[in-house]
Amino acid sequence: MTLQLTADEARRIALRAQGFLGAPDRRAGTRGVLRRLGAVQLDTISVLARSHELIPYARLGALGRQAVDGAYWSGQGQATTFEYWSHAACILPIEEYPLFAFRRRARRAKGHRWHRLEDADRSCAAVLDRLKADGPLTSTDLGGAKNGGPWWDWSDTKIAVEWLLDTGDVVCTQRRGWKRVYDLAERAIPADLLHDDLTDEECLRRLVAQAGAAMGVATRADLADYHRVKADQVDAVIADTGLVPVEVAGWGKPAWADPEALATPPKGRHRTTLLSPFDSLIWDRPRTERIFGLTHRLEAYVPKPKRIHGYFAMPVLAGGKLVGRVDPAREGTTLVARHATLGADVPNGVPPAKAVVPTAQAMAEAASWVGATDLRVERVTPPEHAAALQAAADEAMA
Repeated sequence: MTLQLTADEARRIALRAQGFLGAPDRRAGTRGVLRRLGAVQLDTISVLARSHELIPYARLGALGRQAVDGAYWSGQGQATTFEYWSHAACILPIEEYPLFAFRRRARRAKGHRWHRLEDADRSCAAVLDRLKADGPLTSTDLGGAKNGGPWWDWSDTKIAVEWLLDTGDVVCTQRRGWKRVYDLAERAIPADLLHDDLTDEECLRRLVAQAGAAMGVATRADLADYHRVKADQVDAVIADTGLVPVEVAGWGKPAWADPEALATPPKGRHRTTLLSPFDSLIWDRPRTERIFGLTHRLEAYVPKPKRIHGYFAMPVLAGGKLVGRVDPAREGTTLVARHATLGADVPNGVPPAKAVVPTAQAMAEAASWVGATDLRVERVTPPEHAAALQAAADEAMA
């Protein structure tokens, strides 16, 4: 018979798989978090910090930000990570390089990106020659990323180097000042990993299995979304991944669980923290709503008058539940909560009054991490909890 899980059991399994329940592996640090998750999404928005810095912070606490960045990017030494297209543009463990052969082949077969080159062979050859002679290089080093117009008006050099990145001749194992540093794959990727020998089926089998382990328990759609593969690709390999079919009460869809996640009951201390909207615990919005009852939307690209929760509203995780949101900002040495929402739209969730203290604690830890010495709350929903939240924040900062 198919194993039955309650919704609460599934939630706790997911939290432990993502590193939010139980003793954190501090010795493994940022690289351990990356290996566990399999992918950490990159994004240009920086409020408290960039999203890829917020991911290990949310699990391990106040790590040094320079140490976090250094753990991700290998610089001139042996590559331990690379950047490629997974859930989006992501930092990935170097061991996963062969697993994306299926995507490199697909890009190559398509023959172009959303940009096209009139003389692709000449432009690509010029980039490869420069990298061979002078690399690793940024697009600026290569001659510039833009033609002088809008951000999408890329130069031929930028189009060429991104195409070479897509198809595997070039790799990014470092960012410098937020710019990709490009290098020849043959120089940057360890020799035993520099191959596209795996079949599409084997790439997909391993990626689906990795996604299942990273989520603990997941539906077909969840598994497809993690590394952005197609649902029928999941169907083709799911039987050979080792994932165990389960039924989760209230999910209404077939699901699969990592056998290791089922071996022992999830227990231990819960993290209380602010979450990046790009955190893999919540980056899949339907999954977030199914597991936590929270409908979350990134409003950074929503016109300001239409925003409900704020530009970069960060869900608050406490006691294994999402108890609200905080939209943070920085004013000198003050962390400002532009808008804090305390459980207002979480059905059957933590009541707003009980979300006050954990929200204050999460904000205070984040403030300390980024070097803020004061914490100011500007707006609270429901408004009757504003004074209590500010008082709790003051106490947590003391």
